[in-house]
Amino acid sequence: MGEAGRRFSFRGRPRTAQEGETLLSALARDRIPLLHRSIQYHRPQGPLCGVGHCTGCLVRVNGRPNVRACRYEPAEGDIVTTENAWPSTNRDLLSAIGFLAPGGVDSLHGLRRPAFATPLFQRMVRRLAGTGAPPTDEAGRALLAPAVERSVDVVVIGAGASGRAVVAGLVKQGVRPLVLDRRLRPAPLPDSELLHATTAVFLPPPAESGNRPFTLLAFREPAQGVRLRARTVVVATGGYDTSLLFGGNDRPGVLTADGALSSVVPGRRPPFRRAVVVGGGSRAAEVLAACGDAVESVVAPTEIRPEVVRLANDHGVLLYPRSLLLRARGRRHVRAIDIRARGGGAGASLPCDAVILAHRRIPHAQLFFQAGATMEWRPDVAAYGPAVLSNGATSVPGLFAVGSAAGASEVAPPPELVAEAVAHGTRAEPSAHSPPAMDAPTELLGYYRELLRTRRHGGWVACACVDVLVSEVERANRAGYRGIEVIKRYSSLGTGVCQGRYCLPDTLLLLSLLEDRPPYEVGYITQRPPVVPTPLAALASLPPPPREGVVP
Repeated sequence: MGEAGRRFSFRGRPRTAQEGETLLSALARDRIPLLHRSIQYHRPQGPLCGVGHCTGCLVRVNGRPNVRACRYEPAEGDIVTTENAWPSTNRDLLSAIGFLAPGGVDSLHGLRRPAFATPLFQRMVRRLAGTGAPPTDEAGRALLAPAVERSVDVVVIGAGASGRAVVAGLVKQGVRPLVLDRRLRPAPLPDSELLHATTAVFLPPPAESGNRPFTLLAFREPAQGVRLRARTVVVATGGYDTSLLFGGNDRPGVLTADGALSSVVPGRRPPFRRAVVVGGGSRAAEVLAACGDAVESVVAPTEIRPEVVRLANDHGVLLYPRSLLLRARGRRHVRAIDIRARGGGAGASLPCDAVILAHRRIPHAQLFFQAGATMEWRPDVAAYGPAVLSNGATSVPGLFAVGSAAGASEVAPPPELVAEAVAHGTRAEPSAHSPPAMDAPTELLGYYRELLRTRRHGGWVACACVDVLVSEVERANRAGYRGIEVIKRYSSLGTGVCQGRYCLPDTLLLLSLLEDRPPYEVGYITQRPPVVPTPLAALASLPPPPREGVVP
């Protein structure tokens, strides 16, 4: 890659980015960077997801805080700095709080005696917490943009493979949908209007009256508000790779398969050289196919599928099936992991510079929760998904699901049936592939049952966004708090930037073991808007909606 490109500065040093390259990609040419410190204990954090949901790549750009480096393309002359650390992310003196309070900081009840010290304690907590200073006036003015308001028949959320197949079917039926897609540079969609870099953040239940019952809120990056009224909504938001509980699971160098695959740039090596892939299924095979020369070993919680074995043999990758991942070693970056064979087998330490989590991919289900759709517990992926019929219809009239958002590929409704149902309102039939019974065994429960017998697991991070430790969840359980919603309110778990995407799936399994009941009885948190953190400028740009019966 040549040096010509857009010039910007990062922490005072000149850098360049090629056309179409994100800020994270430009900063990760040699290794996964340390860009952020955690909100409470100021632990080093690196990019986890690479797709704009986690907190690991938040930076400050031209006075604007909390910019996701994986979602931002640098412009000529940009000034980029890190935040939430003093004096720098590499040497943050505020990280001493983690040594002074290894069991967690109780910011609500802490230091009640002597009484005069309580305000000082709370002031200290406020100083430690947070992710950055407010934006400068100039940065705030730069975000101003007129809102987008439209009334359409059909909105398709997501322009991946399944979303595009539905759009193609609708176009054949004479329907021209409006398509939203989060990607910064998606391929164009012929005969359809495409709003790129646009994230749907609120899909309330449909109104009982009117020919366009859905009012969908979204924002177009960086901060343009979008309000759409639609007769039908097709959700094709796909799935995402989740986290895993182990020591040091928030360290720079720990990333999901999404993050690893997003770092693959044609003609350039990945930002790691000796990675460990965690998982033995199809997602692990995708990572090996794309990054095999930079992978040294595969560690699988369960068995390893034949296609992974074949790819591993092609690249000379070592295999460790049915193994526990105990911890990642290294302070500022991952340098090794400790594993142990399940069932009390032998342990080993594997040198590495990245841990790629490719063990579990679950549906993006937040919009279905918001719309009031009936949800089902899917023990095969240990997560919730919408109950769908054979044509993709959910329990909410006019709301459809397709692709990974509807479930695994073998049970997801074919896109052509979804398109026909949307265009003509064809009658829905029960799905030919019924989802597994909710009481079916969950493989990860057995894995976590073994893992939680590990000594000193209480210091592991359960929620990286707001620094909730596993010990805090266990302490709340011993105090009589039961259910994920109550635990969330007590500990703040699931209330961070990722909105619970990466902590809740594992915490459901953890609480299932602690409370000795199935995960679906543990419940789920209320999915309040917005689905992802949204700039206030985007919401402020939307005019008030017209009142019922009043002509605007």
